[in-house]
Order: sequence, then C-alpha cells, then structure tokens
Amino acid sequence: MTATLLEPAAREWKETLQHVGHDMYHVPDYVVLDARLYGGTPAAFHFEREGRRLLIPLILRDIPDSDLKDAISPYGYPGPVSSSSDPAFWSAACAALTETLREAGVVSAFVRLHPLLPAPVLREYGKLVYHGETVSMDLTVSEDEMWKQTRADHRNHINRAKRAGTEIVFDDWDRLGEWVEVYHDNMRRVGATSYYFFTREHLEALHDAVGDRMHLVVALEDGEVVGGNTFFSYDGIATGYVSSTRRAPKRYADELLYDSVRRWCKQRGDRVFHLGGGKGGANDSLFSYKAGFSIGRNPFHTWRVIADPAAYERLVRERRPEADPADLTTTFPAYR
Repeated sequence: MTATLLEPAAREWKETLQHVGHDMYHVPDYVVLDARLYGGTPAAFHFEREGRRLLIPLILRDIPDSDLKDAISPYGYPGPVSSSSDPAFWSAACAALTETLREAGVVSAFVRLHPLLPAPVLREYGKLVYHGETVSMDLTVSEDEMWKQTRADHRNHINRAKRAGTEIVFDDWDRLGEWVEVYHDNMRRVGATSYYFFTREHLEALHDAVGDRMHLVVALEDGEVVGGNTFFSYDGIATGYVSSTRRAPKRYADELLYDSVRRWCKQRGDRVFHLGGGKGGANDSLFSYKAGFSIGRNPFHTWRVIADPAAYERLVRERRPEADPADLTTTFPAYR
C-alpha cells in the first residue's frame, strides 16, 4: 500500500489517469495553471493497494500567520477518481488521506465532487454536503431527441438567433482577445470576485497545455464578437469552462451557442455535455436557464475533511470565535 501527495510531474499521477475514468479537472497541467490563480501549490493525493488506485487533485494553500496549510479542489469538479468501486478500498483510501494530509501539515481539505463520477464511502471520513443538482445533456440520443428535450422558449430563441444571422465559429483563437473583453464586462456587471476574471494569458496558457481538448466558440453579429464559450472535450465528457454573452434586447446568441456546442460535441463522439448548475449549486435562475436544455440531472456534493482536529479547532477559536468548529455545513474551513 502507498499513500502520498504527488507533485504534477510525478509518474504516478499520469499513470493513474490511464487506469481511471476522469475529466479534464484531474489532468496535472490543468491543476498547475489553476493553482497559479489561487496562489497555491498543485498536488494530488494518490493511494494504491494491490494494483488499485485512487487520485484526488488538490491545491495546497498556506494558512496565513502559521506554519500550517489547507487544501481545496481546483476550479470545477475534480473529485476523487478510482479504478475500483470496492467500498473497503475506498474506506482505506479515505483513512490514508487524512493521515497523509496531517503528516504534511495540512489541517483540512475542501473537495468538490464530480456529479458524473461516483465516489462511494465518503461520509465516514468527513462531512458530505449536498448543494443541489447540475444539468447534463445526453449526447448519445438523436439530435431530434435533444431538440425535444429543449424548453420551448430556448427553441424559440435559438431559431430567432439563426434568422437574425448570428454566426457561430469554433476554434478561431485569434478571436480570444475580443471574447475576453465581453467576458470581463459581464464579470464586472455581476460583481464577480477577482479570481473569476480569467485573463487572455491564462486561457492561452491552458489551451497551449491541453491542446485540442480545449475549445473556443464565439458568436458573431455583423462580424463582431457578442458572446462565446470555452469548453473542454475530454474522454467522452464535454464540459463548460467559462462563458459569457454581451447583453442586448432580442439577442439570443447564448442559447444558440449552447445548441451549437452540443451538436458539435455529439458529432465528435462525446457521450455527455455537462453544463454544471446554479451558483454554488443553488436552484437559481442560472440553474433554471441551463435546465431548459436537457432533462439530465446529477447531484452535486462537496466533501469537507478535517485532517488535524486539534489544529482545526484551535484555528477557529482564534480567528472566528463566533463560529462553531463542529459545524461543517456552512463556511469551510471556518477559520478562513
């Protein structure tokens, strides 16, 4: 049995991904670039026993004014993935995770689970919190069936965008800068935190790192970029990264983008297009909008692990004395 925190260049990281079902969020290049945005250190917990493997991508962050660290998931849904569904194996891996983190001076871990990839036996070793549902499109059904599953208002808007001459263009990366301006305008409008202002340089670096597994699609009106998406197409799973459309009355480029991407991914052989959910998993207007494209629903959970209970309680008492260290369902970790 081996249990360790891997660096991105570790042979075991790439070897494990060859044996387990996973998504782009588990690829070392992705974790490295996301860690730069967080100001943390990319890592992965790796567990192996009798030829079976488990891997969890993590970003390790210094806890200010201490010699301790904590861990969070990279952006997206990079939960644990494994070559085994045996509960006994998962139980051993989860127990080894807490010990490995504690020995490395890591107090806690906040892990976002992947709604499409199963992760059994987690409740015994941390708090599993349900946030709501995400939306996924089954790309193995016919295009006619996908259209039937699309809500009437979305179908109407897609048709209106086509009649208006909105043009959809895939993988013209020379348009990236124009779309980033649209995206940043929208982030300012909604009051997003600085993390979500992904720069052109970050997106270009990510594209350079993962190649044709990342795509850019833009919507043009009279040659002007009015919206677009960046998304991944990896191992049969298509998933959105960031998207934004410039608001204007009677503009329906966003719906046309979603429709175009799902058809494009289906033709490439992807099995599912994961749209994600509402903000923080909530059943809000964003979730309702995405839900209008498909009947597919998937539960979304986060997993909160305390590797060093004594250190965790001490940090909470010192830094947020009004918080209850035993309540893992609210802000986590509670000392931040």
